[in-house]
Amino acid sequence: MKTRTIIYGLILVILLLPACRAESGPAESKSMVFMAGYIPQANLPLVGVYVAQEKGFFAEEKLNVEIQHSAGKEEHLQLLMANKIQITNQDAAVLLKRRADPGLPLVSIGLLGHRGQQAFVALKDSGIETLEDWKGRKIGYKGTPPPDLLALLDAAGLTEADVELINVGFDPRVLTEGMVDVYPVFKSNEPDTLRGWGYELTMWEAADYGVPTLGLTYVTTPDIIKEDPERIERFMRAALRGIEYAKEHPDEAIEYVLKYTGPEADAAHQKYMLQTELRDAYSDLTEQYGLGWQTVEQWQGLADSLLKYNALAQPVDANIVFDNQFLAKIYGK
Repeated sequence: MKTRTIIYGLILVILLLPACRAESGPAESKSMVFMAGYIPQANLPLVGVYVAQEKGFFAEEKLNVEIQHSAGKEEHLQLLMANKIQITNQDAAVLLKRRADPGLPLVSIGLLGHRGQQAFVALKDSGIETLEDWKGRKIGYKGTPPPDLLALLDAAGLTEADVELINVGFDPRVLTEGMVDVYPVFKSNEPDTLRGWGYELTMWEAADYGVPTLGLTYVTTPDIIKEDPERIERFMRAALRGIEYAKEHPDEAIEYVLKYTGPEADAAHQKYMLQTELRDAYSDLTEQYGLGWQTVEQWQGLADSLLKYNALAQPVDANIVFDNQFLAKIYGK
């Protein structure tokens, strides 16, 4: 534990220090646009940006960052392809899917979720305690049955024929009202909502059964990197510093989040979201290399799993979907 504390302390020091450059700092101010993939909330990539903006970390990098939020329907990816924005956030599995079809040249420049965002829950008093208990039950999914769900069925020795799969929306009351026995949740918000309604839960994550899963990333494109790599490096240094600051000062970080969400947002719920995603952002890998680090083994494992469960239109070479060059400069690797 002492060693881990020392290592995390060193990582924070590195993030606080400027990169190797002239004593006078960056030669010129640069500008860019970050667009969040959804509405303002305390998802970790957004928190890093909010904190970096409010604490002046971007300003210290002489980087002017305009923060925007997507209106939905993957507007953020469309604008990224048009170079109207330079960095966004994206779920790793969706990044791979869009790489496979329609072939968008998305590149992760920082992995902030070393476990996937999704889990499955049942009410504690339902009598469903193990995956094997799913047999004969109504299992919810959103859109199409995700690879995580199919992998969990495999882990239990079950097939789709052993359960009743039901396409549900994004209202967890379908679980509390008995429309399904198992409900798919985004770990950072829906479990908190259900528990806030007074329900205790049993939860399953595919990662706990050896299934490769990954979560949120910072994303750009090779062309945007080539156009001005220094601006991307400055962004990453400040945003990662923002996340490290939020880890040490979560209540202050939530105050900044509320400036973007509006005061009507539930601060306690936003804090739950932040703390849930912080837990998934750190691993043995980040302890060794630094926050945001990613490997070809992680990406290839996820790609192979998605392909196995027919979630990719075609195979994807994991070597082309991520780029650690900016992290390597920040951490001196």
